[in-house]
Amino acid sequence: MRAMRAEGFSGYKDLKLVDIPKPAVSDGRVLVKITAAGVTPLDHTILSGGYTRAKAPLVLGNEGAGVVEEGGGKDFPVGSRVMFTGPYGVSENGTYSERLAVRNENICLIPDNIEDVSAAGVPVAYLTAQMTLTLAGFAKGKTVLSPAIGGSVGNAVTQLARAQGAKHAISTTTNHAKAQQARSVGFDEVIDLSVEKLSDGVRRITEGYGADIVIDAIGGEILGEALGTLAMGGSLTTLGYSAGRKSTIDVTDLIWKGASMKSFSLFAQPALAWSAAWSLIIPLLQSGAVKPIVAKTFSLPEAADALRYLVEGRPFGRVVLTI
Repeated sequence: MRAMRAEGFSGYKDLKLVDIPKPAVSDGRVLVKITAAGVTPLDHTILSGGYTRAKAPLVLGNEGAGVVEEGGGKDFPVGSRVMFTGPYGVSENGTYSERLAVRNENICLIPDNIEDVSAAGVPVAYLTAQMTLTLAGFAKGKTVLSPAIGGSVGNAVTQLARAQGAKHAISTTTNHAKAQQARSVGFDEVIDLSVEKLSDGVRRITEGYGADIVIDAIGGEILGEALGTLAMGGSLTTLGYSAGRKSTIDVTDLIWKGASMKSFSLFAQPALAWSAAWSLIIPLLQSGAVKPIVAKTFSLPEAADALRYLVEGRPFGRVVLTI
């Protein structure tokens, strides 16, 4: 079967289209014929040598969607459309391939109203978004800030918070055109950082109150700025670093407000947290209250171009490989 495999971890040139054996199905695994694979910043981190535990050669791809071919049992019968994420493309071969043996516990059925291309970009972003909201104590009436409306997690947090009754679901962009694009599709609490400071924008939208919950998947300078927007007793969760691994914070933003700051890693969460998150996400997908946004699709042999577009083009929405 065809796969886009990283023969090394020194950049785009190391991604090669290869022919590898179809994976065997063992107990606890389901053979999925991949129809679409989400392209994530983690894929780029691994390909560029930023995750030293990964071992080449490695088929990249941390999430995907497809059709069950074998081993699904009564929960996922042959022919079922499924989406999933897990250690794929990190500690074992991933979704940039025609087939994958997926762990049962990582699989979720795709709602009938969601196409495979959209579903392929759902698991990482939406599970991360829902779990971090839950861990932060989200409840109806809370104010939530998640920077980067065009990014996967920022967009998912904003949609999920809004759909579940947030008083304000705020996000940001550094690009004026992207701010206009966001508003044109219904995101009316997006701060355009090209014309307004983050703190000023949050103060304006919340009438001086601030954010109860900040979910930051960006890192860099934005983390310190977002911390400063917290309301009394608020919390910030950090989980990404696409804007940089180092940040400077003002500790009084924590001390004087009785606020807290913590980290999050999706794959460190227990199975019960995954199932609880899916139980909240799926009905919202089915009702259309949240809608995955796909910016652009690429074919499997164009995986390097897809990653470059994600990292350098910084699109509004997900980038997906069609297999």
